[in-house]
Amino acid sequence: MEEQIKEIARRVKELREILGITPNEAAVNCGLSTNDYLQLESGQTDISVGTLHALSKSFGVEVSTFLLGEEPRMHAYTLTRKGQGIAMERRKSYSYKALASNFINRKADPFLVKVEPKPDTLPVEFGSHPGQEFNLILKGSMKFFLNKKEMLLHEGDSIYFDSGLPHGMRAAENAPCEFLAIIF
Repeated sequence: MEEQIKEIARRVKELREILGITPNEAAVNCGLSTNDYLQLESGQTDISVGTLHALSKSFGVEVSTFLLGEEPRMHAYTLTRKGQGIAMERRKSYSYKALASNFINRKADPFLVKVEPKPDTLPVEFGSHPGQEFNLILKGSMKFFLNKKEMLLHEGDSIYFDSGLPHGMRAAENAPCEFLAIIF
């Protein structure tokens, strides 16, 4: 996973430099301090999906450009078979699979996300990113945190929310949770 983080960070830096965007401008577009942004760009810190999404909008490219190192090519459709998708381990307790990364000019980014259980004594990781998000629980249960509100979501439950608000999640009932996340 560490090598994947460094490769994505290298692509972000190269594209920022090609576009003539300063580190400070990129940081502002992500809602980060310049120092925090430079930590991400150096590969010393993981880059969240929300930050990648903000960078893709700011740089005028698809998120998959950072993940794959190339622009999407499909215009009419892209098919992702069961168990496939571009795997991304963004945090130790989460794994993401991008389900439409090869479709050009997407209006949304769908991901299959699996959250592993961790002790309630550990803090919940919060993030935010521009846009809106839809989550549908496919397996298990999840504690979902939005701003200061905590909700328990079970299989079949869904939530649609302003993803600019701080949000986080934790697998509930000491079992993994799998859900479909669509970022608009």
